[in-house]
Amino acid sequence: MIGMLSGTCLVAGSGEAIIDVGGVGYLVQCGSRTLARMSEGSPSRLHIETHVRETAITLYGFDSEDDRAWFMRLQSVQGVGPKAALAILDILTPGQILSAASLEDKASFARASGVGPKLAGRIATELSGKPAPSGRGYSSAFMKPSADADMSGADRNEGLSDMALRNDGVSALVNLGIAQPDALRAVAQAYEAMSEDPKLDDLIKAALKELSQ
Repeated sequence: MIGMLSGTCLVAGSGEAIIDVGGVGYLVQCGSRTLARMSEGSPSRLHIETHVRETAITLYGFDSEDDRAWFMRLQSVQGVGPKAALAILDILTPGQILSAASLEDKASFARASGVGPKLAGRIATELSGKPAPSGRGYSSAFMKPSADADMSGADRNEGLSDMALRNDGVSALVNLGIAQPDALRAVAQAYEAMSEDPKLDDLIKAALKELSQ
């Protein structure tokens, strides 16, 4: 199995890229957010999920381990295949997916191409109350966007730092005796209402306030 590709981007087209690793060009299926950060001739490192079928071996590439882990988690929902999972990751960052699931916000999932209201509702319901996927367990420092990448404010706050903050907030509430689904929902509500880069103590206080309402 291939878990990571590190080489040179030869082609970044519509829905796929070719990465040259030691003279071998790997064809990788990617979402639009990942492709937007790649440029032909530039170094590229992608987290890879390998799908093996009877007729083909398909590589799916992601900027971060969080993206790859959510790609797999989304497909645990009946009716969600690789195409739909990539479409969701094109419009929602990992933190936004966690918030949408915790709040059972089916409208957010329904914005993805090819995801109808019924499927969006199933995703929101089945993922509600579940913590973020743990992934393969290595630091996001292993994979950093290039210094000149054009990143939005939401993207800057994404990755392991964002997810770790949310997870620490949920853990703190659970340690106080709050049920995990309630803790996830409260942290999601508090995080959405806070300004950029909140501190853990502030997030916990805001989440406790949400629970008291």
